[in-house]
This record gives sequence, structure tokens and C-alpha cells, in this order.
Amino acid sequence: MREYIAEIDRWITEGKTFSAATVISTWGSAPRPVGTMMFIGPELEMLGSVSGGCVEGVILKEADETSQSAKIKNLKFGVSDNDAWSVGLTCGGTIEIFLEKFVAFDVPAIWQTLRNNLLENKSCVLISKLSGENARHYLVHPNGSTVGETPEELVAAAGKAYQERKSQLVEVAGEKWFLRVFPKKHQLFIIGAAHAAAELVHLAKYFDFETIVIDPRGTFAQNTHFPTAPDKMYEDYPAEVLPEYEIDEYTFAVVMAHDPKIDDQALHLLLRSKVAYIGALSSKGSNEKRRERLLAAGYSEEEFKRIHAPVGISIKSKTAAEIALSILAQMILVKNQYL
Repeated sequence: MREYIAEIDRWITEGKTFSAATVISTWGSAPRPVGTMMFIGPELEMLGSVSGGCVEGVILKEADETSQSAKIKNLKFGVSDNDAWSVGLTCGGTIEIFLEKFVAFDVPAIWQTLRNNLLENKSCVLISKLSGENARHYLVHPNGSTVGETPEELVAAAGKAYQERKSQLVEVAGEKWFLRVFPKKHQLFIIGAAHAAAELVHLAKYFDFETIVIDPRGTFAQNTHFPTAPDKMYEDYPAEVLPEYEIDEYTFAVVMAHDPKIDDQALHLLLRSKVAYIGALSSKGSNEKRRERLLAAGYSEEEFKRIHAPVGISIKSKTAAEIALSILAQMILVKNQYL
């Protein structure tokens, strides 16, 4: 939704009422993942897509009613559904869509908080009621705080969905709800500024990672050319920077300074955190020496195995750009295991 905020703001300012369509369930070869959203304006304008063109035509027709009322609709398309066939869903999948007037018209405070969170790169979970006829919404933050009085069972369910990084359907007190997780951008810590680090920043930014480069060595931090600038650059040791950040399930890290004083210091802070991914650029021989140092420092074999080393998916990389590509591919593989 982050990429549509400016247009959504314009629609609201112009007094347009509009609907939001959300993918709430899929099976088989459905073209969009759960949680995907599309917005339909009063003149059939569309922001986003829920099926890549397969079912949008039907949703446009249905949205006219939801945009003008508080009524909600649950739509299901699949290979046995004639409507779905008529609009091209022939890929052997099923997709369920929840359609409603956009939340800004139900609870303005929820939209303002959600909007600010997206712009400030903060996480939250939007809860929408699926059963019954009329809309109801809540917003829950990872720390359990809410916008409005929210049933405790829904707060707990939202916390679980956030930890699992997975938008999902739940049933609470006999009612069906959809929990739409809006995560902050995944943050990537790169320890060591060098050519491969610059290429990794470039690729990671393209895939919407927040990039933070840490290197206490002025020669590298000041002189490495970054075609795409990192979001943050620190000429400090990892121990001076990492404690200032929340290291959680949305955090990725790659150590590539090739200096144990720097790389190992970062690993000591990362290995017992909730970080989703740790990669280390090194040869097999260097990695074995790293293993010996970490075990001697009190880390277990299981903790050591959290490190992807040598880092990256094997594509027989030769250049810095290819190394960065192999690393990013492995990071995306890890990230998508939770979706």
C-alpha cells in the first residue's frame, strides 16, 4: 500500500469514496499472494491488482455497491466458478477476495495511524471483520498497543500474525477476521564497505530493503563508490551501531569486512538475536576458522549454523555484481519462506 499513499490521499481530499479489495485466501496457482490489495475508485480507477487481470472486471462491478455503503463482500473465484472462467482464471487456482469501503471511511483514526506507520517505516496489523454485513476494523502494533478498544483475543492473534510475518484468516468469538500484516521494510545490515557491498546495496534497495552499511575503516567507508547510496552509513564498529537498532525477524545481515575484529564483533551481537538471516562472505577455509573462534567464545554449533557461509546461492559467481546477486537471491529465499 505504501506506493499508493499519494493517490489515496488525493482521492480522499477530492471527496471520492472508494473500495479496497484484499486477497484473503488462495489455493493452487493463484497469481497473487494473500494480503495483496487493490483500490477501486468511483470512476473505475484501479490502484494495484489482485489477480493480474483475471478477476478485476468482476471486482470493478461489485465495488460500486461497497463504495456507497458499509456493506462488505466475500468473493471466491476458482476453476469451478463460471464467473472466474469468464474473466480468464484458467490457471488451476482459487482466490478469495474481501471487498469493502476503504477503512478511512469507517474509522479515520485507523487510516491516519496506518498511513503514518507506512510513511515512517513502522509495522502494524490491520484487522478487518469478514462475517456479517457491515465493516469493522482494528489496528494493532507489534508491542500490543491498539487504535481503539480491541478484543484481547484479536490483539493476541495480531501479535502471532506479526511474528509469523503472515497475513491470515482467524476466527474469534464465532466471527471471521482477516489480519493484514503491514511490516516495516526489511532492514539489511552490511558489515564492511567494499565493491561487493556496493553492488549488494544497489540490488537490495531495488527490492525495497532499508540498507545500513557499517565499517569503522575510514579508507573503505569513505572511498568505496556506491552507485546507489545506502540509507545509512556508519564509520563505527558494529558494537557501536547494532545495539541502537531493533534486531528482529525483519532484519537481515551480511558480514563482509574480511576482518575478524569487525565481522566477529557483529556476529556476537547477531547470533543470539531474532535476526532472520546472517550471511558471511568467506571461503570454506575462512569459515572453519570462524567456527573455531565462535565455539571458543562460547557459541554452540547450532548457533554457528545460523550463518550462511560461504554466503549466497551457488551460481558460480565471478564478479562483485554476481556475488551480490547470489546473496540477495538467498535472502529473498529466506524472506519468502515466511510468506
